[in-house]
Amino acid sequence: MQQVNVHTPKGWMNDPNGFIYYKGEYHLFYQHFPYAPTWGTICWGHMTSKDLVSWEQHDVALFPTKPEDQNGCFSGSAVEKDGELHLFYTGVHYDQADPDNINKAIEGQLTSAQLHVVSPDGYTFDNFTKKSVIIPAITDPTVGDRTHTRDPKVWRGEDAWYLVLGSNIDRKQGEVLFYRSEDLDHWELVNRSLLDPSYGWMCECPDVFEVDGRDVFISSAMHKEAGMIDTSVWTMADFDPKTCDFKTTTAPEPIDYGHDFYAPQTTMDAEGRRVMIGWMRMPEPVDGEWIGMFCAPRVVKVVDGRVHFSLHPAIREAIAAGKVGVPGSNRARLVKTMMHDGEYINVGGFIVWQEGGHIYTDRSIVYRPNESHPYLQSATPEAGAENEIEILAGDHIVEVYVNDGQYVISNVVYGLDHTLSTNSADIAILGF
Repeated sequence: MQQVNVHTPKGWMNDPNGFIYYKGEYHLFYQHFPYAPTWGTICWGHMTSKDLVSWEQHDVALFPTKPEDQNGCFSGSAVEKDGELHLFYTGVHYDQADPDNINKAIEGQLTSAQLHVVSPDGYTFDNFTKKSVIIPAITDPTVGDRTHTRDPKVWRGEDAWYLVLGSNIDRKQGEVLFYRSEDLDHWELVNRSLLDPSYGWMCECPDVFEVDGRDVFISSAMHKEAGMIDTSVWTMADFDPKTCDFKTTTAPEPIDYGHDFYAPQTTMDAEGRRVMIGWMRMPEPVDGEWIGMFCAPRVVKVVDGRVHFSLHPAIREAIAAGKVGVPGSNRARLVKTMMHDGEYINVGGFIVWQEGGHIYTDRSIVYRPNESHPYLQSATPEAGAENEIEILAGDHIVEVYVNDGQYVISNVVYGLDHTLSTNSADIAILGF
C-alpha cells in the first residue's frame, strides 16, 4: 500500500506504538479496535515498510489475554535484543466496566500495569504464554497513579536498558518515572521527576532521546482547563543515565501547531536519523469504515538550540519519482514556495497564507467541525519576512512545513479537491 499518511483499512486507530527499524524493515504498531470506527477494547495493529512510503498491513499483533491487560493493550514501544523484537506496553484492567458498553470503564475505575512480549522475528506474537508483567500497578500515590501511569518508552543506554513512564500526582501534576534494567525482564525504579504545571495534569507518551548532541524530551500534555486541547510538546532537557536525574531546560513548545496531532513516537531510521510519526485525531470516520491516521514521517533535528521536525526525505523522493500521488485514494501532492506577507496558496480548499511574518492556515471549506473538534484556523509564531513553505496534501490531511520544519501545521480535512491556486510568484508543484 503506497500511502504517505498511513491508516488502518477498517476500524479505529490512535497512538503509534513499537516504531522500530528491525531486520531491514520498519515495524509500526498502533492502537487499534478492529471491529468498528470507534474507540473500544484496544489491540495492537501492525504494519511494515522497507522505505517509510509503501506499507503492508498484517494481522493484529497484541490482544488481551491476561488479567492485567484484559481490557486493552495500551501504548508502548519496541527494542531489539539478540535478534529478537521486544515489545513493551501498558495493560489495563477495568475495576468496573460500563454496564452499557464493556469496552469502556466507569470513569477512573481501571488499573494499569506494564507488560513485556518477545517476538523471535517481528511477525510472531504469542499472546498466551510469552507475556510477562514487568512493572505492576503502582499502589503508592506518592510515587504515581494506579490508573494513569502508562506508555513505556524503552531504549538502550551505554550500560543498561532504560524505561520512562508518564504518570501524575493527585491528578494535578504530571511526572515521569525512570526505570533501569540489565535484562529487559527485571526493572528497578531509579528516579522520578515532577513536571512544570504547563505540562498539564498528566504526561502521556514520554520520549527522551539524544539528537545532534543534545537531550530532547517530547510528550503529550493533558489539560483539564476549559478550552484547552491536549497538546504534544518538545523541550530541551538534561538526563543523567547514572542517576536518571532529569530536568527540562526550556519551556515546552508545540511539536505541531495544528489541532489534530498527538501521541508522537520516535525511532532511528536506516540512515541513523531520529524519525518521528504522530497520530492525527479525526472527528468522524471516512466512508463509515475507518478513523484515525498518522502524519508523514519527520526527521528530528536540533537547529540553533531549537528542535525542528522536517519532512523525511524518503517522502520527497517518492513523490518526485511518481511512486505516490496517483489519482484517487491515498494520493499525495507536494507544493514548495517561498512565501511573503500578502501571499497565499489554496490547495484543494485548504488555504495557507502569510501575514506579519506568521504562517496561517484555514480549513473551513474542507472540514466538518463538531463540538469536540471545532478548530478551523491555525497559526505559527512569527517566523520571518520570507519563509520556505512545503505543503504535503493527502486525501484527509494537509501538512505545512515552515523553513524545513522550524514550525509545522498539520490538520485533518474532508473533501479536499485536486485544484490549486496561488498569488505566489515562485512555486514548485509535484503530484498534481
